[in-house]
Amino acid sequence: MSLVSGDTTDTSPAPGDTGDTGDTGDTRELLRVRDLTVGFSTGRGHVDAVRGVSFRIDRGQVVAIVGESGSGKSVTARSLVGLAGDGADVRAEELAFDGLDLRRVRGRGWRALRGRRVGFVLQDALGSLDPLRRVGAEVAEPLREHRTVPSGEIGDEVVRLLDSVGVPLPESRARQYPHEMSGGLRQRALIASALAARPDLLIADEPTTALDATVQRQVLALLRERAGDGTAILLISHDLGVVAEIADHVYVMKDGRFVEDGPTREMLQAPSHPYTRTLVAAALGQGRGLARGAGIASADPDPRPGPGPGPGQVVLSAEGLVKRYRLPGKGAFTAVDEVSVEVRAGETLGIVGESGSGKTTVGRLLLGLAAPDAGRVEVNGRTWSELRGPERRAARRRIQMIYQHPLASFDPRYTARRLLEEPLRAQGTPGAERARRVAELLEHVGLDEEVLGRRARELSGGQRQRLAIARALAPRPDVIICDEPVSALDAVIQAQVLDVLTDVQERLGVAYVFISHDLGVVHRISHEVAVMKDGKVVESGDIRKVFEAPEHQYTKTLLEAVPRLHRAARGSA
Repeated sequence: MSLVSGDTTDTSPAPGDTGDTGDTGDTRELLRVRDLTVGFSTGRGHVDAVRGVSFRIDRGQVVAIVGESGSGKSVTARSLVGLAGDGADVRAEELAFDGLDLRRVRGRGWRALRGRRVGFVLQDALGSLDPLRRVGAEVAEPLREHRTVPSGEIGDEVVRLLDSVGVPLPESRARQYPHEMSGGLRQRALIASALAARPDLLIADEPTTALDATVQRQVLALLRERAGDGTAILLISHDLGVVAEIADHVYVMKDGRFVEDGPTREMLQAPSHPYTRTLVAAALGQGRGLARGAGIASADPDPRPGPGPGPGQVVLSAEGLVKRYRLPGKGAFTAVDEVSVEVRAGETLGIVGESGSGKTTVGRLLLGLAAPDAGRVEVNGRTWSELRGPERRAARRRIQMIYQHPLASFDPRYTARRLLEEPLRAQGTPGAERARRVAELLEHVGLDEEVLGRRARELSGGQRQRLAIARALAPRPDVIICDEPVSALDAVIQAQVLDVLTDVQERLGVAYVFISHDLGVVHRISHEVAVMKDGKVVESGDIRKVFEAPEHQYTKTLLEAVPRLHRAARGSA
């Protein structure tokens, strides 16, 4: 990464900074960024991912940057701590943190800043946590490295931190490895690690993406508490509901630039830029039909070869599923406890619940990736245990899965083209037909053909998620099990992808099992819903009935905890 110093004597207000700028002696100001540009050299030449952005963050202030995937939000955040990436060309007229010129920081200086002065919550917890270390050791590292608590108290402080971000059984979870925890639990552990040394600035890149509504509310309250104690927070998010709950000031980013900024309530009530208005409309659920004319095709896909299941026919069912795992020092843990569900052709079953409630485990059992300790799963009337050899492989092609973490599910050596062609090759699709189908799949999920030559790590989080959806659609399945398929997408692209899933369902009669912590998304796409807590289904039925007149107290608690963008947009408290 190269850092080019500019003139640091100019203290005039930063372009686009609509707040009180003060001067370099302002004790409130913690971070000032002026005219930040970040470029990368690619096979197509030099590309600027961030183009001349300017902003400031005061102590105790929560500033949010929102925008679509690939807009430059995460690159902006990473540039502040020297993590823009190998070969990044970072330029700024001013890049100051508490009087320190970040443009001149190198090596050991960054190590002193990161963790102690600046905490960072990355978007991908699985990729951020060391797979060879227990979670407790990960949270303890900043405490030990920066000596913020006596060494004899580190263990107790780790447990307290994990408990503060909503990790159940924190003593046991501290002894687990990251792969032994759900996505939401990993994310909570990552937040605990970032907060451990009580940094002056916390950079949170999609910190609540993997969290259910109740834990999300708990984490947001914790962040607000830290802000009240003077911690400055830079929040990177596509979730305007979360932004409305916590942010004081919002910057809207598109194509590497800030197109609008202002106080949060003002921005949500009266956005002036067309892109901001589109974001708010999509987040308020007014985005149905955004797929048309917005880069995602709604053309009829080719008919599925062979006769498909009739509308309403049960294509996947489970009865009395039980799945147990062992926890370190705690004996057996029942992840799924007597769960029964039915999935019908042309319909969507939503499964909601807090992280660790068993949602993803149910999805794995339905797909036959794990065997239940009790109960049975039937695929078109036959159990997984009855299917052998070619029959089992054929059944697997009819049930696909969109994983919660596409980066972990893709072979890192494969280009996007090979990832899409792989299931087509397995079906014996001829070369010319494969090329046509790949182009069609890209259109369905709003990806350009230029991504075909890139590997998963070279794509943004949202692009990877869309690639995962396209790959699942490739074999023309009867059922797609969707595990948080839109969690990494901004409101506009999320609305577009949900439109695509709905359109495909209407044309092909494909059934979805939609696993999500986002109740708004589940409400929008599902016909039936099952609410899970502690491995059990506590309430189920028609989506409107359950959401409009919930009977179980846990369902009521989930619904009450959902961040309300509508409140801020209306100007209510």
